[in-house]
Amino acid sequence: PRHRVGQHQVLKCIPSLIMPIKRSLDSRDGEIMAKMLCVLQQLVKSDEGVGEALVPYYRQLLPCFNLYKSANHNLGDKIYYAQRKRQNMGDLIEETLAILERHGGEDAFINIKYMIPTYESLIH
Repeated sequence: PRHRVGQHQVLKCIPSLIMPIKRSLDSRDGEIMAKMLCVLQQLVKSDEGVGEALVPYYRQLLPCFNLYKSANHNLGDKIYYAQRKRQNMGDLIEETLAILERHGGEDAFINIKYMIPTYESLIH
C-alpha cells in the first residue's frame, strides 16, 4: 500500500501538543476554545491512531468540556464554520466528544464518561 509522506509523524508529536491544546481549551475565551475544538477534531481525523493516542490525555484535556458542555450561547459571526450545526459551544463540544469516542478505540467511551458523567454515547 502507498503511504502518504509524513504518515504517522503526527503520532510522534502528540505529547508535545497536549499543553498548548490544554492552554487553549482552558483559556475560557470562546473564540479560542472553538478554534481549538475544530483543530482537535482535525487532529484526531488526520491519522489512524491519533484518537487512541489522545485517550491517556483526556484527564488533562476534557475538564473544561464539563464547564461548557451545556453552554448553548451562540458563537455568532466571529468564527467561520463549514457546518451549520456548529452554532454554539455545547454543540461543538458534543461533536468533538463524539469524534474522540469514534476514533479513540475501545477505552475512549469509558474515559470520556469518567471525565464527563453526562456524556451519552452516540455509538453504543
